[in-house]
Amino acid sequence: LLAAALGLLPAMGLGYLLARKRFVGHGLLSALVLVPMVLPPVVTGYLLLIAFGRTGPIGIFLEETIGLVLAFRWTGAALAAGIMAFPLMVRAIRLSIEAVDPKLEQAGATLGASRSMVFCTVTLPMILPGVIAGAILAFAKAMGEFGATITFVSNIPGQTQTLPSAVYAFLQVPGGEAAATRLVLISIVIAMSALLLSEYVGRRAAARVAGS
Repeated sequence: LLAAALGLLPAMGLGYLLARKRFVGHGLLSALVLVPMVLPPVVTGYLLLIAFGRTGPIGIFLEETIGLVLAFRWTGAALAAGIMAFPLMVRAIRLSIEAVDPKLEQAGATLGASRSMVFCTVTLPMILPGVIAGAILAFAKAMGEFGATITFVSNIPGQTQTLPSAVYAFLQVPGGEAAATRLVLISIVIAMSALLLSEYVGRRAAARVAGS
């Protein structure tokens, strides 16, 4: 939840930037956003360990300035899951914005509305189903993330252990199949509930936009 929530506003900003603006380095930025989708998750986790570990440059800075430690902490698990989920959110939001006719936004601007007002009253209501879908996809991806998380924060019970790493841990010990099965069922229930909620909210949002 934290991984999806913290990434939502940056994803909306990046999605809008990539969909509506053209600038030097546009293709490079677009590729960088999608890198976690194509890199092996273990590689992403190792890069996080180098940058955000207690000896990494960003990790040292965060610990010395605000006392935030990410490596082998639950905060690091949220960071790893969020980075792996971020591209899915950005892509969904970007596609939704690209589907909006720019002439509608231009019409709002000609009536005297500011850019922020045009976005809030014209663009946002129309892309809301895509934003919701992107957030749910990010949540599902974050919940199922394994490789980057276990590489960056390990699998410490009660500290950094997630559902996938707990399932993996139970499958490594004799007699752990029953506990692993229970966690698998919990994962299925959470995932299906999230998808059904996404479908319901997306339909309601689409209906409201169509009705307006």
